Amino acid sequence: MTLPLMPKATAVWLVENTALSFEQIADFCGMHPLEVQGIADGEVSGGIRGLDPVAGGQLTMEEIKRCEADPKQRLDIMGTAKQYISQKTKGSRYTPVARRQDKPDAIAWLIKNFPTMTDAQVSKLVGTTKNTISAVRGKSHWNSSNIKPRDPVLLGLCTQTHLDAAVASIRANSGADDADTLAAKA
Repeated sequence: MTLPLMPKATAVWLVENTALSFEQIADFCGMHPLEVQGIADGEVSGGIRGLDPVAGGQLTMEEIKRCEADPKQRLDIMGTAKQYISQKTKGSRYTPVARRQDKPDAIAWLIKNFPTMTDAQVSKLVGTTKNTISAVRGKSHWNSSNIKPRDPVLLGLCTQTHLDAAVASIRANSGADDADTLAAKA
């Protein structure tokens, strides 16, 4: 289930402005009913301002009224809000220190299996710099003697979905003949 943005602030607003049961609010906000009861008692929400889910486009008043009339009903977040909340924002990914030494291996695997992949695509997929990619490609990397091509998905540096999307963009940019070759390597 998709949770609303800022669930605790949303719970504060729902407790203060609706007649919904604690269970309904807890289910919608992904909280425990006792935590919602603590918000109502003023023990948990110290200093938290309520966030109006109706003004934020996450709920409608009709949905709230429907659930107020029947305590067995559950609030359902609006479809447009689900799409917005579930979208992952673009930004840099954090790679744990233990995984950073695997990046040259992943770069070597991508260069070996997808030679037409641009440095920008490799950089975005693995999360590395173009200097590192060119060093691995030109065998001038400081650790080039120990680099063994390994799948970046298995190393945990990217997801299979992201790799498939990068391969699909390579296929779109190259001809159909190259796409069969790439599919055989993947």
